[in-house]
Amino acid sequence: MMQSNPGIDYRAEILRLKKEMNAVILAHYYQEGEIQDVADIIGDSLELSRRAAETSADVIVFAGVHFMAETAKILNPSKPVLLPDLDAGCSLAEGCPADQFLQFRAQHPDHVSITYINCSAEVKAASDIICTSSNAERIIRQIPEEKPIFFAPDRNLGRYLVRKTGRDMLLWDGSCIVHETFSLRKLARLQADHPEAELIAHPECEEPLLERASFIGSTSALLKHVQSSPRTKFIVATESGILHQMMKSAPGKEFIPAPPEANCACNDCPYMKLNTMEKLYRCMVDRSPEIRLDAVTIQKALVPIQRMLSMS
Repeated sequence: MMQSNPGIDYRAEILRLKKEMNAVILAHYYQEGEIQDVADIIGDSLELSRRAAETSADVIVFAGVHFMAETAKILNPSKPVLLPDLDAGCSLAEGCPADQFLQFRAQHPDHVSITYINCSAEVKAASDIICTSSNAERIIRQIPEEKPIFFAPDRNLGRYLVRKTGRDMLLWDGSCIVHETFSLRKLARLQADHPEAELIAHPECEEPLLERASFIGSTSALLKHVQSSPRTKFIVATESGILHQMMKSAPGKEFIPAPPEANCACNDCPYMKLNTMEKLYRCMVDRSPEIRLDAVTIQKALVPIQRMLSMS
């Protein structure tokens, strides 16, 4: 077990190590605020993928979850990619095992496989095109109408995209444990208490919640919306880590996290929150844990990721 050292100034040490290693720190919006504040680049999955592909750093330190760090490794096979905690996974990725995905694809060989980036490297390698919530609609609209589409692994995002695009897609039955936890009963009460607040939501949320939302978008789209909107109070239905950037970029506005069903911090992703400043510091000192993928998986997975980037 890693021993905590309260005498260490983690922020100062991380910044020192970053310079010493010529490292870049990428952080997802769902990370703790103090991790976001030491990162070079903060973004959603699409932005982090783009920036990982462009980086000139010698080492990539990914403050996010496993599939994101794998994507960075696929785009930078010769560079070490460090992840503070290898157990930082994703319920969507775990709910779509590669063997079952391959079996399903074999049963539907005529379908174009558009796969949400929240999946393992092995599933990416077996997909035709990767997408994020930011670019999924744009990518789907580029697929010829006569070509059937198989969308995995998020059924809620898939249903939202079916409504948005009018395409009748075959959907994998997966979901995000955070975005399925919001309580409609508690949300209705919260809206009654704050009638001036605008409900905004990520498309991974379930359909009844999305029907109540006045704005639906990816994490980065939600952030842009609160900056540009004339409204001053928002109920935010997505992982609560984004509130840190919302408060920084739109000072003076109020942000209320949508309530989960249970009396818990269930709108915090337990995987994202496995990363801490101490683990970030330790992984840079030890240069471990490091993401390792075999060359064949990297080569195969790179193709649908590059298709995504070119179609975006």
